[in-house]
Amino acid sequence: MENIISMKNIRKDFKGNTALKSLTFNVKEGEIFGFLGPSGAGKTTTIKLLTSQLLPTSGEVKVFGKDVHTNKNHIFNNIGVLSDNSGIYDRLSVWDNLKLYADINGVPKKNIEEILEKVGMIETAKKEAKKLSKGMKQRLMVARAVLHKPKLLFLDEPTSSLDPGTTLEIHRLLRKLNKEGTTIFLTTHNMEEADKLCDRVAFLNAGEIVEIGNPEALKLKYTTNEIKVILKDKDKEIMLKNDEEGASKIKAWMENAQLMAIHSMEPSLEKIFLNLTGREL
Repeated sequence: MENIISMKNIRKDFKGNTALKSLTFNVKEGEIFGFLGPSGAGKTTTIKLLTSQLLPTSGEVKVFGKDVHTNKNHIFNNIGVLSDNSGIYDRLSVWDNLKLYADINGVPKKNIEEILEKVGMIETAKKEAKKLSKGMKQRLMVARAVLHKPKLLFLDEPTSSLDPGTTLEIHRLLRKLNKEGTTIFLTTHNMEEADKLCDRVAFLNAGEIVEIGNPEALKLKYTTNEIKVILKDKDKEIMLKNDEEGASKIKAWMENAQLMAIHSMEPSLEKIFLNLTGREL
């Protein structure tokens, strides 16, 4: 797979303050890539650099293999962006919100019905945006971001402040878009969300990437050499070393029908981030 995003040795300064320090990473075509870190880590700044809203102080930014600042038109025609300021017009209907965007960007009207079907909003097409629930408004913003069928979608905290049920619906929609060929660049401070959605994640702390990889591979990399065993004796929990002695004890408990459960002690992404940076999310 080719790199759809490439950042090399990126530095970004704001009036003497360094927001990003020697940032280097790639995103492959077809991935859901998670860019993870706490507020102020530099996630939104990175999206603004990738979408040519900001210029880097130094370094190279490429999208679709082209420099973002000298190929803006080509890049803008093939990306979608959903951020916390991706506002919608409350007095317009769902349909008219999308039609306005379609007219401005030369998008065929047939795309509107297609995307409404995809995000499950056909039945609410005539409803005023101000009457939508928070989750439905978020779906509408996703619909607007992908109305022109972009190859690459940037999502900046897409489920922030949404309830668990609505978050799950947005996750299903994002997986569907990804399966249909959209590469997704997701920024979030929600490690559980990243664990469920992403093919790879990068941990960003104070403008630097401190770790990058597949979520499952990272959890195995930083796992402890311990196993938690639960016995029938009043749901008693015992911690064992993952060695011959531990295996022997487990065997004996199994033979005596005392064993209820065995758990490997893989850390969560949030715990890995805490161990690497000393910071909570």
